[in-house]
Amino acid sequence: MITPFFSPNIGGVEKHLDDLCSYLSQKGHQITVLTYQPLTSPTKASSFQKTNNLSIYRFNWPGYQLFHRLQKYPTFQFLYITPYLFFRSFVFLLFRPQKFDLIHAHGLNASFIAMLLKNIFKIPFVASTYAIYNFKKKSLFSRLSLLALSSAQKVLALAQPSTRELIRIGLNKQKITTYFLWIDKRLYKKTNRNQARQQLKLANKFTAIFVGRLIASKGIAIIKKLIKTFPDINFIVIGDHSQFEPDMEQIAVNHQNLHLYCGSISIKKLSLYYSSANLLLMPSLHPEAFGKVAIEALACGTPVLASNRGALSCILSKSVSVVVNPTFSNFKQQLNFLRHHPSKLRNMSQKAPAYVQQNFSPHQAKVIEQAYYFN
Repeated sequence: MITPFFSPNIGGVEKHLDDLCSYLSQKGHQITVLTYQPLTSPTKASSFQKTNNLSIYRFNWPGYQLFHRLQKYPTFQFLYITPYLFFRSFVFLLFRPQKFDLIHAHGLNASFIAMLLKNIFKIPFVASTYAIYNFKKKSLFSRLSLLALSSAQKVLALAQPSTRELIRIGLNKQKITTYFLWIDKRLYKKTNRNQARQQLKLANKFTAIFVGRLIASKGIAIIKKLIKTFPDINFIVIGDHSQFEPDMEQIAVNHQNLHLYCGSISIKKLSLYYSSANLLLMPSLHPEAFGKVAIEALACGTPVLASNRGALSCILSKSVSVVVNPTFSNFKQQLNFLRHHPSKLRNMSQKAPAYVQQNFSPHQAKVIEQAYYFN
């Protein structure tokens, strides 16, 4: 596996790769991960780590916040991520006597690297996408992406919007397998709301939760306005603290209805926070490729009020969620409506765990594994 991002870096892709590696390891696959030290989280990890069938090599590279700062400049972001990871991957394969059957490239940068390595070492590769790229037809970015992905034996597209845009830029649809992320119901499970609040020492009142990076594209400005607008609602904000929103801690000081938790958090404790809330808020302004926190919350019996950007409107049913255009006015209106209609929320809450089990079970991991057997 080649990926710029891997745990303990914090993010949805990193959680997914933890789940995928765990599944593949249990199935007997021998996995080697080539990655960077955390690029967007202020933490360090072992340069080499081995557990069971999984070996992880982490390469040092300038990190914290540089990736996000370069998001508006795709060329510079590509140059930041790709050449050095290619060089380290090339050297790794050059001096390793063992033969690899397959490279799994995670993201477009890794896919470009895998395309080059395939031509050099004759190792086939499978590519996974994790974003809605908003490709512009015939742009250089689109052409390079098509070149890299066309070289893959299979392309695993995360949800239908990703599949549709890959077909639009000319990728052969026969190469594409659409998959979803999944939830282990043993880890994310519903706890009685009052009991969860007691364990977390939270007030027993209507509660909304936000989980994600504290950056503009995640709609954090809408969350801040909601906190100030509804002083009688408890807000839980869990995220990786970012210099893009430096005033969140000050808001927590000035507004007693905000419970702010920054940094890594155990799945057990996160599950309790989900269970303690009446509603998950996801006001994403950019197209979400999936939005794993949505199904994490649903598995814990917490309905979702979400943006209609990207895949969210595809993966969220009306039976367990409300999906709207991500404006402050819309979120304010729906939040106010839902808190005054507890029976509607209760009905969604009751249906949520079964909805996740039906649509986002670990069977999705088998969809990925089957893509490895392309001959």
